[in-house]
Amino acid sequence: MRSPEVQTPGLGDRLRDRLHLPADWRERLRPQAPDGLSSRLFLLTVLFTLVVEALILGPNAASFHERWLLDRLQAAELASVGVEALPYSAVDEQTADQLLRIGGVSAVAISDQGVMRQLLRAPNLPRTPDFIDLRRKNSGARLLDPIRTLFGPADRSIRVRAAPRYRSGDFIDVVAPAEPLKQELQAFLLNSLLVSLLISVVAGGLLYAGLAYLVLRPLRRVTRSIESFAADPNAMAGPPSDRQDEIGKVERELARMQEEVRLSLRSRSRLVALGEAVAKINHDLRNMLTSAQIASDRLADSADPQVAKALPRLERALGRAAALTRNVLDYGKSEEPAPVLDRIALAPAVTAAAEDAGLEPTGVKLVKVIPPRFTVHADSDQLHRILVNLMRNARQSIEGDATRVGRRRGTARGAVRVEAQAGAGGEGCIIRVTDDGPGIPLRLSERLFEPFVSGAGGDGTGLGLTISRELAAAHGGELRLVQTGPAGTTFELRLPGQA
Repeated sequence: MRSPEVQTPGLGDRLRDRLHLPADWRERLRPQAPDGLSSRLFLLTVLFTLVVEALILGPNAASFHERWLLDRLQAAELASVGVEALPYSAVDEQTADQLLRIGGVSAVAISDQGVMRQLLRAPNLPRTPDFIDLRRKNSGARLLDPIRTLFGPADRSIRVRAAPRYRSGDFIDVVAPAEPLKQELQAFLLNSLLVSLLISVVAGGLLYAGLAYLVLRPLRRVTRSIESFAADPNAMAGPPSDRQDEIGKVERELARMQEEVRLSLRSRSRLVALGEAVAKINHDLRNMLTSAQIASDRLADSADPQVAKALPRLERALGRAAALTRNVLDYGKSEEPAPVLDRIALAPAVTAAAEDAGLEPTGVKLVKVIPPRFTVHADSDQLHRILVNLMRNARQSIEGDATRVGRRRGTARGAVRVEAQAGAGGEGCIIRVTDDGPGIPLRLSERLFEPFVSGAGGDGTGLGLTISRELAAAHGGELRLVQTGPAGTTFELRLPGQA
């Protein structure tokens, strides 16, 4: 049976235990791998420095290549001057060849007044030398010459032509093997790459240290503040720094936003407590109203004319109170359930909603202008609630019109018109509910969809349109007031989906 492995504490852990440091300091002193942002900043700095060095290295290699060839030309030119300055009999041909080859060339020729004189004859070469004329300034060719030298064959030779500096003549030609130039160029590039790498690492380290001090450390502080706030919003963090740059602005804005969220959470907790109290009050009030409605039903059988006269007012008051308690409870829910979409025939849905809204053929009646077999993509229960709210408000507006004859329900004459059509391109549907009531006052029409703002006089609770608009938004649609005035009011319900 294997014994469980025991992890031996490291030197850092033993040192922290020996010093009796607090837990947070132990976490700070624990070795940690660099985070993603800092590592990427460091690598990007090194990479950008290498790219810049590579762009500089090309011209440097071309300059080294040209300087090496010029050195060979000058050495051969000085040797040729020395050979020609001595008497003809003072130096033999073998010695002259040795002097000319001191510069590392295998052939030397001088052109003077159109006459070419060959001072050192070239041996038999395996291939024709590549020609480079240094008298012509061609930047593209200068950048390509080092590449041809580095990747050329080992037996490659270069024929170089330049204007003489230490003697008269048109130009001087030399032929030099390319292998020594290739080796020196490789050594030059290797040294340059090592220096570039060193510069890149040093520059990257310095830039990383600057960014860590100016950016990363404040960002870590902001991140810790956000994490601690998410864990405990009531925990007070330290004051923001007094920096005037973007980091300071972020810290101050974060502190302000956290304080606003704290205030909102306190208000929300108070509203939750208030909502629970209101729910209990509404529950008890509904029970009281139920008892009162039972008593009013019994009073309907009374033969007393005074009771018969006051009974309708009592019924309306009890109905408004019951509707208020029901709407307050509906609006106080945390959220409406997600709509269960289905294909619904609109005409029967409108007829059922009109019955619940109190539309009657003998009073405020329903006028349907709906194409045959017109369907909508919606939740049947939520669509019913929207239509009931709109048509009930329309009926109450008509019955509340002081200019009409017979304002009581069932006697006031008017119409609620429901029209439906498909949206542009057959996408979505548009349902309009129009009444011929007196319209909504301007001071209320601008705030009609706010909670507890009613345009139906004393009979409204001010929550029906608010709830209806939320239900329409849950469908991905929209409910809005199209127009209102003395000729009537029109609401428009837009629902997505193919009609």
